[in-house]
Amino acid sequence: MRRGVFMMLVILGSCAPLPARGDDRPSVRIPRVGEAPVLARYLDGRTVPPGVRITGFVQQEPGDGVPVSQDTTAYASYDSQYLYVVFVCHEEPGKVRANMTKREAIGDDDFVGVVLDPYYDGRRAYLFVANPLGIQMDGIAAEGQDDDYSYDALWKSEGRLTADGYVVLLSIPFKSLRFANTREQTWGLALARVVKRNNETSFWPYMTRRIAGFGKQLATLTGIEGVSPGRNLQAIPYANVAAARLLDGSGARVTETTGRFGVDAKAVIKDAVTVDLTVNPDFSQVESDEPQVTVNQRFEVFFPEKRPFFLENAGFFQTPENLFFSRRIADPRLGARVTGKAGGWTFAALAVNDKRPGQAADAGAPGRGKMTGIGVLRAQREFGQQSYIGAIVTGRTFGSASNLVYGLDGRWRINDNWSVTAQWVGTRSEDPAGDSRDGSAFVAEVKRGGRDFEYSAKYTQRSPGFRSDLGYIQRVDMREVEQEISYAWHPKKSTVLRVSADIEANALWNFRGQIQDWQIGPGVGVELAGQTEVYAGYHRAFERFEDIEFNRYSAFLHGSTQWLSWLTLNGEASFGSAINYYPAAGSPPSLASEVSVQAGLTFKPASRLRFDLAYLYSQLSTRDTPVVCGCTPPPGGTIFTDHIARVRANYQFSRPLSFRGILDYETVKPNDALVSLERARRLNLDLLLTYMVNPWTAVYLGYTDAYRNWLAPGLTERPSAAGSAPLTPTGRQVFLKVSYLLHW
Repeated sequence: MRRGVFMMLVILGSCAPLPARGDDRPSVRIPRVGEAPVLARYLDGRTVPPGVRITGFVQQEPGDGVPVSQDTTAYASYDSQYLYVVFVCHEEPGKVRANMTKREAIGDDDFVGVVLDPYYDGRRAYLFVANPLGIQMDGIAAEGQDDDYSYDALWKSEGRLTADGYVVLLSIPFKSLRFANTREQTWGLALARVVKRNNETSFWPYMTRRIAGFGKQLATLTGIEGVSPGRNLQAIPYANVAAARLLDGSGARVTETTGRFGVDAKAVIKDAVTVDLTVNPDFSQVESDEPQVTVNQRFEVFFPEKRPFFLENAGFFQTPENLFFSRRIADPRLGARVTGKAGGWTFAALAVNDKRPGQAADAGAPGRGKMTGIGVLRAQREFGQQSYIGAIVTGRTFGSASNLVYGLDGRWRINDNWSVTAQWVGTRSEDPAGDSRDGSAFVAEVKRGGRDFEYSAKYTQRSPGFRSDLGYIQRVDMREVEQEISYAWHPKKSTVLRVSADIEANALWNFRGQIQDWQIGPGVGVELAGQTEVYAGYHRAFERFEDIEFNRYSAFLHGSTQWLSWLTLNGEASFGSAINYYPAAGSPPSLASEVSVQAGLTFKPASRLRFDLAYLYSQLSTRDTPVVCGCTPPPGGTIFTDHIARVRANYQFSRPLSFRGILDYETVKPNDALVSLERARRLNLDLLLTYMVNPWTAVYLGYTDAYRNWLAPGLTERPSAAGSAPLTPTGRQVFLKVSYLLHW
């Protein structure tokens, strides 16, 4: 039920009139200026600033079509190199939420933003956002996809608090944008302001969630003439020096000192095609994954991609089925990516090799030391109102084994609210012995988006032989039907901003027609001011596992609040029944009682200092009543407990200089008589000092350290090691990485 930053900014659909569309949409013509705007000219209110003056901001949330609660004015202009937008925002004294934080970490702050659609086709837009201190965040919004904040651009921003609010100047260089190389430009434009304490998102022009999409609601921007995106050539060389002390496979402690060099390069061809190259990329500075419960999971747990090369333009490869999950690529040596948009077509290609599978192969194995070849091709033809038809091909080859995936997909935007999406996929796989198998998949979804009423129905099938080595596919041999319906009420003149009710249901069969799973669950949510939400739900479910039938239930409660600017709280608790998927040897899977708790806290005692604490607890225990599977109940007691804790501290010395520290701790305590899990305690420390001029010119000094409570094979085993504190060092590293942007 959470909304991302742009879902607060442009999560578009009540009772206000719909916005103008087509040729009747609002328009603005901006003037060319001889000199760049200066922030100081917008502070006193006595001088007339340059640029066209834009007022009339209107709420999207919480009041659809209601004027913005705090006076907001924007001034737009341009010169030969930059588009300028200045926001003058009034606010009650002491109510502005603004923190000196690292780039892109402004989700808890007030902010303003510019939405630009330079191709004026309503399909894809740039997002440029800044908080009241000028801290930046940028991204890409595309119709029918999640917003992509991996996009990084080189642009300028300034912000300053005033006695009655704040002023922000955004300077967006044309060379950071892609647009047609014509003398006169016509773009789509929206300006946004978010007031966090009121849960308020406002736009010029008026943009409503009654329409599921942003493209046709943008204003028309004219007046820009004689500008070009330029050549936009760049190279980013880097150097990394690291010293590490590790435990190898035999249990011996090994000290390594390494030097690593590489380069990322980018070129824009004819303003439409972007070519990215990477040689020996390094991701040592990337933050470790957020904690998740991974024990007693039937399917693979999803961890999102965080590496910049694979994040950038990831939306180009997105299809209804997740056929390209870049974390399948572990350690690339060379990579190339081509993306572009021209004449109603979008296209993308990726070629990369991976040395990790060859390194992990056993000595003497045919694949030992060999590279894995990986390729992805994607093309999409756009038509009508945010509709498209597309194709994708992925391939992975390692030695004599290979996997080929090919598919067609499309989206039809029926009207302002309804859309249909579908995809067919075929696969052909060959194992090292030369045996091959084919498979197929099909998915179709009809969806309604809006401010009050939302509905989706989805059908998915994957044959037993379906295989996608580069995708994230949890199961095959399945036919599944899913439905979800929700309705929301928006009380007027009430402390309650939104009340919602929803129900979801799904059922899954295998290709033999045997029911495997079904689930049904209603839920109710309430939204209050101060970013406060409460959601409660209940699920009944059936699951067949290893030919044993289980009936499960769960009840859960989620809550979060950001009522205080310096404190954010969130938590979720659930209880019910769950399956012990990994019983002790000789025992069948069994139904058990489950308790799960997740809690988080963000504490900001000062504008530059932030602490994030997270705690996850999971417990599985035997049930007091006989299990419904018909098998002999296991002996009573706790099956396992899993505790995960993370403490993260961030201190921002200045806009470019920051420090981050992360401490992760996990302890898994299984009952060996009931479950086959490793008893372990783990402690990980991750420290990083960063000086970042821009996303590509930076210096990183890092230290990582890992401890466990066991001793590796080859070392003397202590009888108490399994239950002792995590004091055995398993990996320690200090590294220095320097990268620099060369831009033409």
